[in-house]
Amino acid sequence: MMWQPVSGCGDHCRDGADRRAVPGLALVRLVTLAGVLVGGFLLMPLLRGTAVRTLARAMLAVLGIKLVRQGPALRPGSLLVANHVSWLDILVLLAVAPVKLVAKREVGAWPAIGALAGLSGAIFIDRSSPKALPRTVAEVAAELRAGRTVAAFPEGTTFCGANQGRFRPALFQAAIDANAPVVPASIRYDTTAAAFIGDDTLMDSIRRVAALRSLTITLVTAPALRPTVEADRRTLARAVQSSLGPGGYRLAA
Repeated sequence: MMWQPVSGCGDHCRDGADRRAVPGLALVRLVTLAGVLVGGFLLMPLLRGTAVRTLARAMLAVLGIKLVRQGPALRPGSLLVANHVSWLDILVLLAVAPVKLVAKREVGAWPAIGALAGLSGAIFIDRSSPKALPRTVAEVAAELRAGRTVAAFPEGTTFCGANQGRFRPALFQAAIDANAPVVPASIRYDTTAAAFIGDDTLMDSIRRVAALRSLTITLVTAPALRPTVEADRRTLARAVQSSLGPGGYRLAA
């Protein structure tokens, strides 16, 4: 299994039809975002369980992002699997429910985003060490058995939103081992400008998002699938991805 998949998406995937904000608004948003982060992390011990969700929602709001939620509510102890378009996906999932993220190890070193993921109890994967994967799967299964919801991006890397990658099967084994429901989720953007692809750096992407006049992200969850003990993780991965439907990865209207 190739554990470090490569996306065919790059800068050429952006359509350039960005709705730019009025001059100066991007700077105001970035300064306000810095203030929200400082205040949020200082208040984290007081906010306790709601802190991560509150801070994620505040970060989206400051950047002028509207989050739309559709589909059934999440049940605790579910494996939530979603397509992957941007670092914003992390904020989206943390904003809607208490989840533990599965993310590549590099995310832990990202400014603010990495700290927020860490505070959520994120499980970081070392993609350069395939031998560590069974241990990660076992850790995810243990969290699911304990009634905690775990969120993952089984494409393994980001795509532009119009294109998609194949769901990798490894983490689906955790749901089988824990007899946990799998919730398919589609994250849709109304512009390609938010895609974190190609030669993007995190700061370049944050500045581009902050410069948009508006951005709507829609999270659509499908009904949960409950695997049997005899289930095959590859078949499960295909079934979950198929359940999102042919429009599951299109840009939101």
